[in-house]
Amino acid sequence: MSRLIHTREDVLPVLGEVFREHGFEGASLSVITARTGLGKGSLYHFFPGGKEEMGQAVLAHIDGWFETEVYAPLRDDADPQAAIGHMLEAVDTYFRSGNRVCLVGALALNNSRDRFAAALAGYFARWRDALADALRRSGRAEAEALAEEAVVAIQGGLVIARALDDPGAFGRTLARLRTRLLA
Repeated sequence: MSRLIHTREDVLPVLGEVFREHGFEGASLSVITARTGLGKGSLYHFFPGGKEEMGQAVLAHIDGWFETEVYAPLRDDADPQAAIGHMLEAVDTYFRSGNRVCLVGALALNNSRDRFAAALAGYFARWRDALADALRRSGRAEAEALAEEAVVAIQGGLVIARALDDPGAFGRTLARLRTRLLA
């Protein structure tokens, strides 16, 4: 059953999945119109800047989710250990237990990287910094290095899960991180 799209916000999750499946460059307007059910006129009504504006909007949508579900709890929760546990659960859910590609990571690796450089860098830096803050507040030494290592492990776990067609690799990565981060 197709989903009704009434607002710009309604189309963002669909666009995100199209970009995940086809890459930014490979997501042609015909693929986008077929998946969204919107004609070119409606798409340009929502995104007058075309596909580049669509990409920026999708990245902002993803960033908003991560701000609410990951970064803010890591920064603000009075119990940093609980916030770290929540982060691991949230990313497992968001990445569908290793069955969903990280669009931000994928864009960082391809030719569209320069087009979205600020959004890509901000996503990873804010995640690393929020996690480092939670680790510092929980008394962990070398919080910055451990936080960077954790974000790298999550991203690498997604790549390995996809490359090996083994989503369990992502789950195993998260389990090791849980042990390491919550030690």
